[in-house]
Amino acid sequence: MNVLIVEDEELTAQRLVKLLHDYDPAVRVLAQLPSVAKSVDWFENHAEAEPDLIFLDIHLEDDLGFNLIDRLNLTTPIIFTTAYDEYTLQAFKANSIDYLLKPIDADELARAIDKFKTLRHSRLELSVNSDVLAQMKANYRPNTYRDRFMVTVGPRLFSVQTGDIAYFFFENKATFLTTQQGQNYVIDYSLDKLGQLLDPNQFFRINRSFLVALPAIQSVYTYSGSKLKLELLPEARQEVFVSIDRVTAFKEWLGR
Repeated sequence: MNVLIVEDEELTAQRLVKLLHDYDPAVRVLAQLPSVAKSVDWFENHAEAEPDLIFLDIHLEDDLGFNLIDRLNLTTPIIFTTAYDEYTLQAFKANSIDYLLKPIDADELARAIDKFKTLRHSRLELSVNSDVLAQMKANYRPNTYRDRFMVTVGPRLFSVQTGDIAYFFFENKATFLTTQQGQNYVIDYSLDKLGQLLDPNQFFRINRSFLVALPAIQSVYTYSGSKLKLELLPEARQEVFVSIDRVTAFKEWLGR
């Protein structure tokens, strides 16, 4: 089975590749693409490529995944992936389409591929028709903020409520979630993506490495050069400063 992955989260794409190979080592991943533009370019330069199945993220770095279907008139079967679970997803099941919620679960992935194989074996129509695509676009509600995040510790998978999160930080090429109790968990999202998923009234990206929740800010200190230093609870592993170019916006955010 030849698979194409269109996903702007590198860790999510890597995890999906691993899960696919765990499911079937013979699965061949043709490419991992982060955007609509790069996907269009890939198809234009790989006319001979024939993916059997596409895993398509709904919200890509430059556009909605739906629009990739429109631009290329794709007839390849698609399994959508999404980080949003609060809006209506029934249309994604229509016309033999499936979807997976992030972080992708191995059992859910296996069921989706098994369904694809069964339908393909039955020679049923698997492509997205224009009516179904229009319905999916109408049902899409990207402004619903996440109320929980899934984390893994060894073989254990569990959820952390967003209200229990103190801050997120990036360190050693990984993104960490820190709870109010001081527990740290690696999560499969970049800080840029988290900025799309979280309520901006409750979370603020203070610099390239930290995205903090309002209740976690215990004190704000003025430093030379108009810099601001934050005291967080629980205490961070390093000193935490607000980037100079974000100081004005940060002050406005605190005063809301």
